[in-house]
Amino acid sequence: MEPTIACVVPCHNEEAAVGKVVRDLRAALPEAIVYVYDNASTDRTVEVAREAGAIVRQEPRKGKGNVIRRAFADVAADALLIIDGDDTYDASRARDLVNLLFDGPYDQVVGARRVTDDGAYRTGHAAGNKLLTGAVRSLFGNDVTDMLSGYRVFSQRFVKSFPALAREFETETEMTIHALHLRLPTAEVAVDYRVRPAGGESKLRTYRDGWRIMRVILDLARRERPSLVHTVIAGVLALVSVVLGIPVIADFVRTGTVPRLPTAVLAAAIMTIATLVLLVGYILESLMHMRQEQTRLVHLSYPAPAYSPRLTARGAGIGAVSGRKTAAAPRNAIALDAEQHRDLEQGQEVSPSDS
Repeated sequence: MEPTIACVVPCHNEEAAVGKVVRDLRAALPEAIVYVYDNASTDRTVEVAREAGAIVRQEPRKGKGNVIRRAFADVAADALLIIDGDDTYDASRARDLVNLLFDGPYDQVVGARRVTDDGAYRTGHAAGNKLLTGAVRSLFGNDVTDMLSGYRVFSQRFVKSFPALAREFETETEMTIHALHLRLPTAEVAVDYRVRPAGGESKLRTYRDGWRIMRVILDLARRERPSLVHTVIAGVLALVSVVLGIPVIADFVRTGTVPRLPTAVLAAAIMTIATLVLLVGYILESLMHMRQEQTRLVHLSYPAPAYSPRLTARGAGIGAVSGRKTAAAPRNAIALDAEQHRDLEQGQEVSPSDS
C-alpha cells in the first residue's frame, strides 16, 4: 500500500501569496492532497486557493493554533506537511522534507530557516527566536535550532498523539516541546526564508506573540517538568524561612526565650509551605509520567512512516536530501485519488470508472 501525503496551509488574508504556495506544493508533491485552511479571511484567499487546485476548509476561530488543532483532527496521512501561506518558505523543498521523514524514519522534520533576503527576518523576531529557543533547549533538551519554524512534516503517529492545545502562534513551541519531551526522532533541513511578496502583511506582533510564547514555555515547564519547577519554588520559600528563622534561633540559643514569636511562627509556616510545595511537585511528576506513558502508547499504536517499494521504484525521490536529483512523481494513482477527493469535497459524484 502506497503512503499518503497531505499538505496543510493555514491562511488568514493571504490572497497575494497562497496561489503560488499551492502551485509550488503541487509541483513538488504531485501525489499529495493540498488543504488550505482559511482562518476568517476577508480577502480573496479562498477563491485564489481553489483556483490553484487546493481543497479549502474553514476554521472560523482565529489563530494558527486553532487551525492546526482542526487540521490534525480532520486530516489523516502517512506524512502531513504544514507550511505558512505567506510564501516566505521555499515550498519547492517539500519533497526533500517528506523524503527525509520516510528515510529516517522520523516523526518530525523541521525546515530550519536560512534567511536569504534582507528584511525577511526582523531583528526583534530573530533575537526573540534565539531567546525562546535557548529557554526550551535548557528546559527540555538540545535537539532544536529553530523552534518557531512554521515549515514542518509530521508522521501520522506524531499528529495523532499531539494534543494541540495552543490557540495562536505558540503552536510551534508546543510541537517542539511535544517532540522533545517524548524523545521523538526529529531532523532538520535548512530551507530558504525570504521576504513576503508585495501585498502580504505579517500577522506576527513581536512583543505580544513573544510574551505569549514565553508564557506557553513557562506553563509547559510547570506541566512537563513539575518536580523541577516545584523544587525551585520550594527552595526559594525555604531560603526565606531560613533567613527569617536564623535570628529567632540565635535569640533562643543566647537567652533561652523566643522574644520574636510572630517571626518564629511566620518562618515555621513558610517552611511548612515549602515542604508541601515540594511534595506536590513529586506527586505531579508521577502523574506526568503516567500521562507521558499513555501518550507514548498512542504514538506507538501507529506504524512508523515508510515508503512502499512501488513508490520508491517510480522514482519518488528518496535520497534527495543527500543531494541526488529526483524526478517529479507522475500523476499516479495517489494523484488520481486526490482529484477524486476534491470532487467529493465539492459535492460531485465519483464513479468507479474514474479510477
